[in-house]
Amino acid sequence: MVKEIERVGIPVVHMCTVVPISLTIGANRIIPAVGIPYPLGDPTLGEVESKKIRRNLVERALKALETPVSGQTVFED
Repeated sequence: MVKEIERVGIPVVHMCTVVPISLTIGANRIIPAVGIPYPLGDPTLGEVESKKIRRNLVERALKALETPVSGQTVFED
């Protein structure tokens, strides 16, 4: 689905917990997430810290959307 959306000219960021799978499906902008059970947070850290994690991931995704790429790119911290 990521490739099809990008094919029509809409940039997509794929947040994932297993980067090799995203690379296999052909995602161009990849943001590694936290972990499989909770990709966008960590409930063991409490709501405040988990919200900080989510905000950081969303900010990284927005920056990735603004970044021109010519192929698959993994946006690390």
